[in-house]
Amino acid sequence: MDRPYRVIVAKPGLDGHDRGAKVIARALRDAGFEVIYTGLHQTPEQIVQAVIQEDADALGLSLLSGAHMTLVPRIVESLRDNDLSEVLVMVGGIIPEDDIPGLTEVGVARVFTPGTPLQEVSSWLETALDDRERAQHS
Repeated sequence: MDRPYRVIVAKPGLDGHDRGAKVIARALRDAGFEVIYTGLHQTPEQIVQAVIQEDADALGLSLLSGAHMTLVPRIVESLRDNDLSEVLVMVGGIIPEDDIPGLTEVGVARVFTPGTPLQEVSSWLETALDDRERAQHS
């Protein structure tokens, strides 16, 4: 890791199950990331404000409620509106395969589905952020 990256892990919407988000937050922390978990029931606006306040490099959204095609585009658009399009957005949870292309089309860098090894998530995020960092400084 080129430097300690800051990652917001958020649970948008009304979904009340956050075990997966907490497991991901802990795995990323153990891999050397600075992790801020926002807690349950966050609005898109609250999530973007957390990204701004924490000067985050990445945003991990955990959704199990089925509202991903509504909430994620709103969050990504709000990031762009706040000149934060460089923030890497990843999504995890119960995401049907058919919805993944739509999420990547709106700007999600990667979608992780249940069963993805924790090491794969942290390795991918480290590589993606290191690559972005090097591209910005070349």
